[in-house]
Amino acid sequence: MGFKVGLPNISRTSQILISLGVIAFIALVWRLIPHPIIVLVIALLPLGIIFTLFNPFPLVLAFVIFSFFRIHEVFPQLYPLRIPQLLAIGTLASLGWNIFNGKIKGYWTRELAIFGVFFGLVTIGIFLATNRPEAIGQYTGMYIKIAIMVIALAWLNDRPARFNMAAKAIVLAGIAVGAVALSNKANGIGLVEGTRVTIGRDIGSMLGDPNDLSLVLLFPLSFSLSLLLTKHVGGFSKLLGLIGFLTVVSAIIATQSRGGLLGILSVMGVFGYRKVKSKLLLGTVGAIGLVVLLALAGVSNRQSGGAHEEGIDESAMGRIHAWGAAANMAKRNPLTGVGLNNFLSNYFDYSDFWDGNNHAVHSTWFGVLAETGILGFLVFITMIGAIVRIALIAQNTLARMNSPNHKEAYVMAQASVAGLASFCVSGTFLTMGFTWPVYILMGFAVSSKRYVDHLVATGALLEVTHPEYLDPDYINTMGVPKDIDDTQLGTLYKLDKK
Repeated sequence: MGFKVGLPNISRTSQILISLGVIAFIALVWRLIPHPIIVLVIALLPLGIIFTLFNPFPLVLAFVIFSFFRIHEVFPQLYPLRIPQLLAIGTLASLGWNIFNGKIKGYWTRELAIFGVFFGLVTIGIFLATNRPEAIGQYTGMYIKIAIMVIALAWLNDRPARFNMAAKAIVLAGIAVGAVALSNKANGIGLVEGTRVTIGRDIGSMLGDPNDLSLVLLFPLSFSLSLLLTKHVGGFSKLLGLIGFLTVVSAIIATQSRGGLLGILSVMGVFGYRKVKSKLLLGTVGAIGLVVLLALAGVSNRQSGGAHEEGIDESAMGRIHAWGAAANMAKRNPLTGVGLNNFLSNYFDYSDFWDGNNHAVHSTWFGVLAETGILGFLVFITMIGAIVRIALIAQNTLARMNSPNHKEAYVMAQASVAGLASFCVSGTFLTMGFTWPVYILMGFAVSSKRYVDHLVATGALLEVTHPEYLDPDYINTMGVPKDIDDTQLGTLYKLDKK
């Protein structure tokens, strides 16, 4: 006895109307996006809808990579396809569907709660901003997307296969952007000041600023090194890490960004700290490395900030004046700041020095201070400290396990720690307070820590001696009874030594 499955009984008139509707839809889309590939896209649309509804993580990851790395601007041929917009629609639909059906089980941590407070302060600040259209534009155009993706990454990035997918996708994106940057450098395309490489400057891309380009390139550097230096990941992963490292470092050097060069040293320093026993040797090599990177980048030959400028160069003085203006903004607006993306429009009113031009803040810390006030700055610093803490716990716990079964998680944890170090150092000279890097790292750090807590809760960890690892707020989210007392909790995790 079998089952007979058939389509609903649809009248001929209805079939004709449906067919005409589909044709009209294809014609409308073709008119909006006149590209031959659109026919193939529409043909595959039903399969794509099914895939996105049941597999939200690849969609979230693709949206983050396109939005942060600006892939559609790196390869202008993709621009007419409106891929970021399509990914945004698909991501929101998939997340909504899976949350509604209970397939995504959300949770909350202290780090996400602190981020929620900071996000709330930023939201309040846009209504009190001196230039409200600028604040609302930045908020709706980027920051609210970042907020959604932070939570999505934390909730969905929950297993080794996804750790592996995320790490490799980020490295591949870095290789793509780095390769185009090096090609532009070799062919003299879009150079700033005659020597500094950019991408998409002619179309107004964010990557048209060499400092912003170096910011984007720094992010995959930590993932490249983590793949390269982690045991048991396989030959292909190590080769991918090596190619990513060489490509990204070369491209950052081509930007001649001093913040980017410091970021390189920060990432390498984090990995070196774990690998090199002699800290004196590590410091010496680091100092030599900085000199070598500056020489390779040709920073002394830059038109701004080069060796030909006596005393404090023009680029550095511009930063100093901008930082002074940021401090003034925070002093006069301690609770709300001047508002998101409002630094430039307020520079004249708050700067003690005026040379006829508004200057960018060129600092994460001063940028957050100016645009969210002293209160927002303190919450932001607290958030960064909380993220660093859990990233270190995840990394150190997985290092103690030293198990090939959790190599993907270890790659993610190491990359998160190195990326946060790079953010903190290079962020002094690059503006990253309201852009993607630290928020992506937050999502990865939270998910890595939760994965480690799961290992602890299930007895996979052989030995736990550090009290920070016994964190009830985290462990309870893994299903351990909330009424368990401290003695029972300690007994649960203290396993016999091998």
